[in-house]
Amino acid sequence: MKTLDKKLASIRAGRYQPLDFIIADAKDGDMGFGAAAPGPARGPDGRLTGALKTRAGYLYAMTEMVQAGVIDIMLASASSIERLTDAGVFDVTTVTPAVRLNDATDIWSARGSTYTTHPSRPFRTARPARVKGFSDLGLYSVTFSNDLDHDIASLDAYTAFRAEATSVGVRHFLEVFNANPALDIGVAPALMGSYVNDCIVRALAGVTAVEAPVFLKMAYNGPKALEELASYDPTGLIVGILGGAKGTTRDTFELIRQAERYGARVALFGRKINFAEHPIELVRLMRAVVEGRASSLEAVKAYHGALQKAGLVADRSLEDDSQITDPILQQG
Repeated sequence: MKTLDKKLASIRAGRYQPLDFIIADAKDGDMGFGAAAPGPARGPDGRLTGALKTRAGYLYAMTEMVQAGVIDIMLASASSIERLTDAGVFDVTTVTPAVRLNDATDIWSARGSTYTTHPSRPFRTARPARVKGFSDLGLYSVTFSNDLDHDIASLDAYTAFRAEATSVGVRHFLEVFNANPALDIGVAPALMGSYVNDCIVRALAGVTAVEAPVFLKMAYNGPKALEELASYDPTGLIVGILGGAKGTTRDTFELIRQAERYGARVALFGRKINFAEHPIELVRLMRAVVEGRASSLEAVKAYHGALQKAGLVADRSLEDDSQITDPILQQG
């Protein structure tokens, strides 16, 4: 059995303990960022070269992470998971492959584009029936815009997706983004967490168990908002946190620490992992923080020690990398 299924069973049975915390490596960035998704290339000493990694480098990073066995889910585009499956990467592993099953316009982030400044419109490239050949789990994302026409269109598309996915035996988890701050949707920043929570519960209240998402993926909107949603239905509505921008290494560890403390049971980090100097060591220490074996600051020090031992140059000094720079994390 995959670790994901074991951990979900424990959480749903009300037996959660920190060892059951689920970690996903989100390498589905090509569905939004295109050719820039693989991230910055590094030399043998870990220094940034100024170039971008190729797709081959992106796939190699996924392969290394799966083989390390430190994650529960590898999330990527359908074409990437198909290639990894064909290469036998998931043949002998406890890691679950997952596919991004929609690419609504609010993630279209081509360099020079302005798509993200418009209300989200539903769109899907991947098809569940085609994906089922190599994965039975996928991500579907929705962004609520506080606009009746756009939100109805998004929810209608989500309804059609659930019916299609269920008919071919594909499970999904639901990602709910905060609206882009560049797009004023008429919700006060202080109420964004409450607004998103209400939208999620309202949208899923009419969904029966056979079509319900296995868990959520959403932005961390602070302790109060997370605790509110996580405690609403802790064994039925499992909350996961997305990573967002890279930030400092302390930001990464502090985010997962606070997320678990206030009720999240899943962390799905993309750039925080992909842009790290030593992604596998970063994830190992994320687990140490979640399980209470290290504080977020101790984990930063251990990470820099691991970089030094591996002969890799850190992007930041230990002092700079030990700072909490994300304002939302400074609340907790």
